[in-house]
Amino acid sequence: MKILVTGGAGFIGSNFVKRQLSENPLSISEIIVLDKLTYAGNMKNFSKVERELFEFIEGDICDVDATEAIIKKVDYIVNFAAESHVDRSLINASSFVTSNTLGTQVLLENSRRHGIEKFVQVSTDEVYGSISEGSWDENFPLMPNSPYSASKASADLMVRSYQKTFGLNTNVTRCSNNYGPFQYPEKIIPLFVTNLIQKKKLPMYGSGSNIREWIHVEDHCRGIELVISNGKSGEIYNIGSGNEMTNLELATLILKEMGEDESRIEFVNDRQGHDFRYSVSSERISRDLGFSPKIDFLTGLRSTIDFYKKESSWWMPLK
Repeated sequence: MKILVTGGAGFIGSNFVKRQLSENPLSISEIIVLDKLTYAGNMKNFSKVERELFEFIEGDICDVDATEAIIKKVDYIVNFAAESHVDRSLINASSFVTSNTLGTQVLLENSRRHGIEKFVQVSTDEVYGSISEGSWDENFPLMPNSPYSASKASADLMVRSYQKTFGLNTNVTRCSNNYGPFQYPEKIIPLFVTNLIQKKKLPMYGSGSNIREWIHVEDHCRGIELVISNGKSGEIYNIGSGNEMTNLELATLILKEMGEDESRIEFVNDRQGHDFRYSVSSERISRDLGFSPKIDFLTGLRSTIDFYKKESSWWMPLK
């Protein structure tokens, strides 16, 4: 299997590539990583030895000719490439539409033209909007509330259209909030951890009552691997953990693990259009593909905190 991993130098993409290099659960014979290396793409996510084990191409998924030249050489595509930070989408929505929606369409068109065996679109639970109780299944209508999630929902629908119209073998995965090593420090867990290391406050939106479902990036990558191997053409798969907590509960847990108290929390004005709660049902991927998360949250959080304590040379230049 020859595979193209777009956005493979980002947080989730690099963790996915590192798993293939160390364990190779998919029996991949060749990996090509395509990444634009924007602020969140970082080749320092890989060791020197790891970088020698795959082909890296710096480029934009919106570049029709460049992506076509690469796609001719591979069998599978996993599209991680995306602008992903909601706050940034409130400032410049156009870059999110370009990268997340147009870029996906470019990849799909080249995949169709060159007979790619499978195209997997890595999406997000945020396309569903916000849910006060219960959990979303894959048939829930898309009701995105931010420019970021709207651009991802648009990409998901484009993937659906290429499967229905052209018969392209596609899957979409929609995962809950990820955490783990090499996550850019603007995201809430690495932001809080690195702020505490730097003796700074933890900025808490509103009252901190917004609820998120957390899954370790390793478990997310395992779910994606199952979809690549056995996902039914045209199917969508939610990937979640069932581990929900408020942002305030999350902050309190991080403070406890790092020997600090709640005086370090600083409440700030809430974000525009801040979704209250995310929660996905993983019944389909569990039933059909045998997925279940392996890393409990506290264990994963402790290892993540240890990573940021030990790897200050990685994250300090980013902050």
